[in-house]
Amino acid sequence: MSMPFYVSPEQLMKDRADYARKGIARGRSVVAVQYADGILFVSENPSQALHKVSEIYDRIAFAAVGRYNEFENLRIAGVRLADMRGYSYDRRDVTGRGLANAYAQTLGTIFSSGGEKPYEVELFVAEIGDSPAADQIYRLTYDGQVADEHGYAVMGGAAEAVASYLESRFTEGMALEEALRMAVAALGHSEGEDRVISVRDLEVAVLDRTRTQPRKFNRLVPARLEPLLGGRGTPAASPQSTVAGHRPDGDDQPAPTTAEPPVAPPPTDPPSDPGDPLT
Repeated sequence: MSMPFYVSPEQLMKDRADYARKGIARGRSVVAVQYADGILFVSENPSQALHKVSEIYDRIAFAAVGRYNEFENLRIAGVRLADMRGYSYDRRDVTGRGLANAYAQTLGTIFSSGGEKPYEVELFVAEIGDSPAADQIYRLTYDGQVADEHGYAVMGGAAEAVASYLESRFTEGMALEEALRMAVAALGHSEGEDRVISVRDLEVAVLDRTRTQPRKFNRLVPARLEPLLGGRGTPAASPQSTVAGHRPDGDDQPAPTTAEPPVAPPPTDPPSDPGDPLT
C-alpha cells in the first residue's frame, strides 16, 4: 500500500497564493483616486462591452481586475445583496463596508477551501460620502483580506510602478481634470519608456457627490474624456497617412491641405528640401 502524497498546510496556502497572484498580475491595472468632488476610477480596457468598473448601489461602486467571469459573478452577487438589503430595510442601510465584509467572507472561504481553486481577482469597493472625509475605498485581495485605502489605490498589472508614480504626484483636493490626467499618466508609466494610452482604450467612471440624483455613479465616455485630457491620450496618426496633416515620409511638419493653402516662407528663410514630394 502506497503512502498518500503529503503537502504541509503552509506550502498549500503558499502555492494557492502564488497561483492567484500570477493570474492577477496578467491583468491591466485599475486606479482609484479621491478628488475634490468624489472618487475617480481609471483603467486601461480596450473592450467597450466588458467593464471593470460598475455601479453597485446609489453611492457605491465596484472595480475589479483578474479573471472576468469570476469578478463578474462577485459583482452580480453584490448587486443582489445590496438590492435585497435596501428593499428589506432601508436604502441607507446599504453601505460599502457591509459589502466589503461580505466579499471578504466569500473570497476567504474560497481561498481556504481545498475543493476549488482560489479566485484570481482583486476588488475595489468604494462609497462616496457627503464630504471628502467621509469617502471610503476598500481593497480586497484574493484571500479575503480587506484594506482601507486613502487618497489613491492601485491593483493588478504593474501596481508597484503605478503606485510609485501616484505617490510622488498625488495631492488632496485635486480637481477632476487634474486627477484624471495624473491617473492616465500613471497607467502609462513604466520603468522603461512611458507610453500614451488612447482615449478609446480607457475606461473611466466617477462617484460624483455633486450629482443631484440619488445615484452618484457616472461613466465618462470618450467624447467627455478628450476635453478633460486636453488631447493627451488621443491615438497618434499613422506615418503613411496624409489625412491627419502629416507628410508620408514621416516628417512632423504639417502638410498643405485644400482648405488652407500653404503660406510661402519669407525670402530670408532657407529654401525647402527639393526632395520633399509635397513641396
